[in-house]
Amino acid sequence: MKIFGNAVIVSILSMGVIFLVLSVLICTIKILVHFMPYQAPAAPPAFSPARSTPGGGAGAPGGSAVGEHIAAITGALSAHLGKNPDQIHISSVKPV
Repeated sequence: MKIFGNAVIVSILSMGVIFLVLSVLICTIKILVHFMPYQAPAAPPAFSPARSTPGGGAGAPGGSAVGEHIAAITGALSAHLGKNPDQIHISSVKPV
């Protein structure tokens, strides 16, 4: 019975320590919020779409966004395969 009593005392003490530490953390956070209130960050600048180049960009007839995608895919494939980007020709891209 003495072992059970010691276990209860240890449990109560450990829960008390946990609640004490949590209370200290809560008070610390409230004090910090009082002295340093939250300020929302400045709004990001308005989005302006990129201008397309007359040639469509990266040699693709579909427009600059498509040209950039094809250029990125070509670069990734050439790096993966260890080939020169001039040796790789992407004829079409299908979205998945």
